[in-house]
Amino acid sequence: MAQSTKCLILLAIIAIFFVTEIIPLAITATAGAVACGLLGFIPAKQVFSGLSNSTVVLFAGMFIVGAAMFYTGLAQKVGETVVRFTGTGENSLMFGVMIVSAALSSVLSNTGTCACLMPVVLGICSAAKVPASRELMPLAFGCGIGGIITLVGTPPNIIAAGALGAAGFEPFGFFEFSKIGIPLTLGAIAYMMLLGKHLIPKRELDADQEIEQEIEANKTSSTKMVISGVILVVVILIMALGIKGVTLEMAAILGALVCVLTGCLTEKQAYASIDWVTIFLFAGMMPVSTAMDKTGAGKVIAQWAVGLMGGSPSPMVVTVVLFILSCGLTQFMSNTASAALLCPIGIAISKQLGASPHAVLMAIAVAASCAFATPVGTPPNTLVLGPGGYKFMDYVKAGTGLVIVSFIISVILIPMFWPFFPGK
Repeated sequence: MAQSTKCLILLAIIAIFFVTEIIPLAITATAGAVACGLLGFIPAKQVFSGLSNSTVVLFAGMFIVGAAMFYTGLAQKVGETVVRFTGTGENSLMFGVMIVSAALSSVLSNTGTCACLMPVVLGICSAAKVPASRELMPLAFGCGIGGIITLVGTPPNIIAAGALGAAGFEPFGFFEFSKIGIPLTLGAIAYMMLLGKHLIPKRELDADQEIEQEIEANKTSSTKMVISGVILVVVILIMALGIKGVTLEMAAILGALVCVLTGCLTEKQAYASIDWVTIFLFAGMMPVSTAMDKTGAGKVIAQWAVGLMGGSPSPMVVTVVLFILSCGLTQFMSNTASAALLCPIGIAISKQLGASPHAVLMAIAVAASCAFATPVGTPPNTLVLGPGGYKFMDYVKAGTGLVIVSFIISVILIPMFWPFFPGK
């Protein structure tokens, strides 16, 4: 049996365990990584390489920076201020959270944006007496959809533009993605406020109550509130400015270290604030994603889908199929890997049909960012998993509808803005 076939079988088993949650998600992901090593999909030394991935380090650092805002009481103070302007209604809070997260994610890392905003959103929920589970998923979705708006918002956009340039075509411009990114963001907000909110669970978390009790017990000084706020702002600025030699994870870890050194939270509280389910879930899926690429499993899926289109499909059919394929792969595979795998295929098919590849590649890039239906599709989804108390099926229920909305908007607008046969 070919390695690619074995990898597809393993992926199917992992998906079944994710959906049923017979065993915890983090254990499934970690076991999947070990299986990839045992089956020879990846070298044994790469099985736990996900734990040293820069995103995992970013997660850990921002969990601590965020926790400092709670233990000093700043998150609650910010929350109370925001609630005075938006009111305590779930809809108004959801609208504000999604607008801010999408706007920041359009020019910043969506992972960094989600990590920075999560403690603020938790504070808002606490002040408004709204369960965090009602607002954290919209936060993650806002971060995911907002990345589509500009060239640098998310890696698939850069990959699509680079693939066009390498093939001799005019690459996408910096704000060209906004033509589809802004309508998608507005559509996502409308969906979440009208339908998605009914599919999000309403869970009160014991952990949140414990933190609140500890805050009350500590009653830290206003000086430490200011310090924790300054640390968060500085971390965000460093991430936004892209200072040479200072990566996102370095900024997050430096922020975490300063939080402990200034007494915003204790060393013990810092360790306890890291959501290890999130860490191991993400770290476990990284080697699985690598295995899909190395064994050719992802390519097999792509070739199978292209084969279904027949000998000479219309450009619209190609766009629809590759959107669905890219979106399907990105639910379990890195969106960067999905786009890198499919962009060359999209260009090759477009050339064969004599059509402009811009629409096809835009569809691939957009679909790669529509990783809303699983907690492992994109880091923001994974980041809110623990704090929101979500289960795998919560993402399937709320995220699938958003994927469908994104698909409909994209299929209508992409051919309008990027014609298959320009000038005809």
